[in-house]
Amino acid sequence: MGIGGDCKVCNLSYQHRRYVANPEPVKARVKAWQRANAEELNAYRRERRQDPIVKSRDRAGHLRRKYGLSLAEYDEMLAAQGGGCFLCEAPPQPPYSLHVDHDHTTGRLRGLLCFSCNNALGNFGEDPDRLRAAARYVEVAQPRDKGHRAPPGRPEGDAPGL
Repeated sequence: MGIGGDCKVCNLSYQHRRYVANPEPVKARVKAWQRANAEELNAYRRERRQDPIVKSRDRAGHLRRKYGLSLAEYDEMLAAQGGGCFLCEAPPQPPYSLHVDHDHTTGRLRGLLCFSCNNALGNFGEDPDRLRAAARYVEVAQPRDKGHRAPPGRPEGDAPGL
């Protein structure tokens, strides 16, 4: 840029006051640069996300914003449930961590679940009756031949009132 008459601190202070007074031109200039340099920006972001310090900071921020948890509290929860998924007890497989399971109505935290168990709960709409029905089904259902339409003992068209 060249040599300026202001010291660095004074120049930064001036730039900050100018931005606070009217941020839109700066935001527009940044967005235009990002659009013009999308590949370079994405490569930089991918590389930066691999930095262990950045990963840890981003994970901590996510847990704090979404669940009100610190990394230490997450680690305590994980240790309290034996170091694995609350349901299937499978340990987290690096680089992945367990999902924080919570009640979507109250926000209350319930435990840490692996991807599969967390998705299963979601697929059943977190409905205890549906989950119990699925458990009963798995316990009593017999494999069927390709030609059969209804499980043995249940007439065609019967409701699945397990």
